Amino acid sequence: MPAKPGSNKVNKMAVVTKSFRRNRIKQRIRKVVVGDAQSPRLSVFRSNKGIYVQLIDDASGKTLVAASSADKGIAESKGNKIDQAKAVGKAIAEKATAAGINSVRFDRNGYLYHGRIKSLAEAAREAGLKF
Repeated sequence: MPAKPGSNKVNKMAVVTKSFRRNRIKQRIRKVVVGDAQSPRLSVFRSNKGIYVQLIDDASGKTLVAASSADKGIAESKGNKIDQAKAVGKAIAEKATAAGINSVRFDRNGYLYHGRIKSLAEAAREAGLKF
């Protein structure tokens, strides 16, 4: 039933966009996945050009370690986006072990566990991170 002009009623049929859907999924994940100093949250952000990952201690609200496809060694290498994601996964695992972090909690940040997200996670596991 359409709302009358000038009323404060909202139309019941709202458009669900990709970003709205991703934010709902993200909120569901964040209720469960919380990082601490021993096992920080591995948060992934995927853009059209690159992929970014951070290890976050939610208790203190600080980023412990970060890596991205824009880093010098990774950005210079040739390859498709999946290869870049594998390189970022390996880089974050090496930085984490250097910082004394062995286990993490994986936060896929509302993205499907497929493609670049999956290749990043598998490369991090192969390089020694446990999650």
